[in-house]
Amino acid sequence: MQTSNEFSSTMQCFKSTLAKDGIRGLYRGMGAPLAGATPVFAICFWGYDLGQKLSRSFYKQSADEPLTIGQTLFAGGFSALPTTLIMAPMERIKCVLQVQSVAAEAAATAKDGGKPVTMYKGPIDAAKGILKQGGMRSLFKGSAATLLRDVPGSVAYFGAYEVAKKLLTPTTGSNSNELSVLAVLTAGGLAGMCNWAVAIPPDVLKSRLQTAPEGRYSGIRQVFVELMRTEGPAALFR
Repeated sequence: MQTSNEFSSTMQCFKSTLAKDGIRGLYRGMGAPLAGATPVFAICFWGYDLGQKLSRSFYKQSADEPLTIGQTLFAGGFSALPTTLIMAPMERIKCVLQVQSVAAEAAATAKDGGKPVTMYKGPIDAAKGILKQGGMRSLFKGSAATLLRDVPGSVAYFGAYEVAKKLLTPTTGSNSNELSVLAVLTAGGLAGMCNWAVAIPPDVLKSRLQTAPEGRYSGIRQVFVELMRTEGPAALFR
């Protein structure tokens, strides 16, 4: 849905994908994020911890002194910086795999025959193909866009999580200062909602940049300008 205006709704996209590619089509591109999940989240939370330490060091705070909301937001945004080293190529591979059947179909039905689209068998094959066509730079295409998505998204995620936990922590009674499992789950859910409320627009730009043919865009700015001119602001939230 993010990379074209072919579908008018999520349900239409779901039905079309299911009809054309079956259940497997819904999971196309899953291999890359699945393989990268462990290192990505490990680095993300390491970066968050490092951001907290840097903030404490700057303000000369002790390790047991609670952080302010501003410090938490800084640590959250900082966590996205090292994570991008793995996230950007992983997202590039995932996006290419997800749209390749649509691109192939469009090329096949084009009046001029269209440019042939390489069909990759999986994430490793896609990585090899991307490297062969455009080198390492192509594999990391969209890194700035990934940062533009993940820095504010991580700020919103960690900030919302800490604020929600604080609001949900009881201050009186026998369970004072103890969070229930439901409270932790609620805080995590709210954090995810806040993350994507902020991250969806740059994610749309990132997806379009990463799935475009080599040389189609000069950068994320051109993607944004063309999208605004042709489809309007609503397309940012598709």
